Amino acid sequence: MGSQGPGRKRTPSKNGLTAEEDALNVIAKEAEARLAAKRAARTEAREIRMRDLERQQKEEDSERYTRISRRHASVSDDEERMSVGSRSNIQLDLDAAGAYGGLPQASSYQSHKKSKKKKKHSSKTEDCSSSVASFMRSTASISGLSRDLDRVVIPDLPNVNGRLSMVDDRLERDYLEKGSSLASTISGATLTSLGGTSSRRGSGDTSISADTEASIREIKDSLLEMEEKYRKAMVSNAQLDNEKTNMMYEVDTLKDSLMELEEMLFETRRELEEKCKDLEREKHAHSILQFQFNELKETLKQSEELLTEIRQLRLKQDGYFREISDLQETIEWKNKKIGALERQKEFSDAIRNERDELRDEVVQLKDILKKHGIVLGPDLATNGETGEEVGKADQNSQTASAEIREGSSVLEIRLRKLVDERENLIEQVCFWQLLYIDFVLILCHYKQDFLFYSVQVKRLKGQLEQKKQKNGIEEASSPEGDVLENGTDSNIMDIQRDANRQINDLRFKLVKSEQEVTAHEQNVTRLEGQVTRYKAASENAEKVEDELKAEKRKLQRELRSALDKIEELESSNSHLSKRLEKMKSGRATATTP
Repeated sequence: MGSQGPGRKRTPSKNGLTAEEDALNVIAKEAEARLAAKRAARTEAREIRMRDLERQQKEEDSERYTRISRRHASVSDDEERMSVGSRSNIQLDLDAAGAYGGLPQASSYQSHKKSKKKKKHSSKTEDCSSSVASFMRSTASISGLSRDLDRVVIPDLPNVNGRLSMVDDRLERDYLEKGSSLASTISGATLTSLGGTSSRRGSGDTSISADTEASIREIKDSLLEMEEKYRKAMVSNAQLDNEKTNMMYEVDTLKDSLMELEEMLFETRRELEEKCKDLEREKHAHSILQFQFNELKETLKQSEELLTEIRQLRLKQDGYFREISDLQETIEWKNKKIGALERQKEFSDAIRNERDELRDEVVQLKDILKKHGIVLGPDLATNGETGEEVGKADQNSQTASAEIREGSSVLEIRLRKLVDERENLIEQVCFWQLLYIDFVLILCHYKQDFLFYSVQVKRLKGQLEQKKQKNGIEEASSPEGDVLENGTDSNIMDIQRDANRQINDLRFKLVKSEQEVTAHEQNVTRLEGQVTRYKAASENAEKVEDELKAEKRKLQRELRSALDKIEELESSNSHLSKRLEKMKSGRATATTP
């Protein structure tokens, strides 16, 4: 009655099957097997029910044919009996009706009709119960519903008998009503026949037989109507049964759909569990990624701190470069100054040379004058001028020469100072450069010596091992060990002494080089400490400079505020002085008449 579902569609797990998934698969397979068994049992029961219905239909068809033949035979016998004994029965009924007022006649007729009617109804029930399926098949073929014929369920015989009993009761009530009306007609006829002659009695008999035939026809018509009603009731019952089967089919389909929904619910629950597991795994992975993210964040912070330190160091380096450039500029400026002083010195040297030449010429001239017998006194000059003028000239020349000497001495002192400073700076720079180069060279030299000594030590050790191996081989090969005491043993001992001496020398050199390396390392650490101290001093100086700049700005702000206050006071003072002058002028005008 219900079509089988398409089955379960399972998505294969990506991460492999676990024990729980295996158990769930086993449970799902068992549920599918149970569902398939239920469906097979349902289809088998449906087939068995259809076979029983077909068998019952065949039996009812065969019984119907036998009953129809029997009914035709009984109907013919009843008609013969009625035709033969109708007049005698009617006469007896009329006599009884005349004696008892017509009621026994009606009751006997009614009982006769009831027995006949029961026979007909029994045959009708059998006929109708057997012909329902054929009637429904014919109606279904007419209406085009051939696909629903197999679903028609023939009602059970107890239900049909109950319905037929209800129909019999209705027929009995109709028959009693018609019988009473017929008894009234018969009672009137009997009264007329009692007062009449025999010829009139013969005509009364014919009228009674015609009335009974009319009542029989009416009863037949009513029976046909009741048969139609019964057929309609059976059709409606079959339709209701058909609807019942449809409802049962719908119930079965709904059960199947419910089972499928349960399977889907089971699958969704299993998928939910898988999703929950995936969610747990994702949460674990998220926590791991969060931890890694925090670590990377910390490393990023450290890298940013290092970058800030590097920037600060670069700024300091730029400051050092600026200081070096400033020092270079000062050195260049001092070089230029030294060049200017050197040019001034050259000029002063030229003046000195000219002065010396002039002095030499004066001495020569004096010698010439002495040779000619001219002696210059203190008050006379060579050109006839007085001694005072000559003395003044000599004094002027002496003062000029003294000023020149003083200027040259000052220039020389300044020049010497600048040259000394420049030389000191150059010497310091060269000293540090040479010290660094010497330190690097010493380290390289020590490294080379260490490598050389290590190679020599390894070589000597190899030689000693080879010699020991040779000596062991010779001692093992020579059975007489004391014969070679003055031969090769002395040479071996000498070689061993030389090797030991060289090893000791190398060890001493190695220790010495290590000591020198440690000393140089100490020097390096000391120099690094000095550099750090210089850096700290420079940082302190920068801090002091920043503080001084801040104080300078603060003092400048205070100065500006004080100047502003002074200006305000001056403006107020001028305003007050103006008011005072106005008041004085007002008083003066007031005092004047």
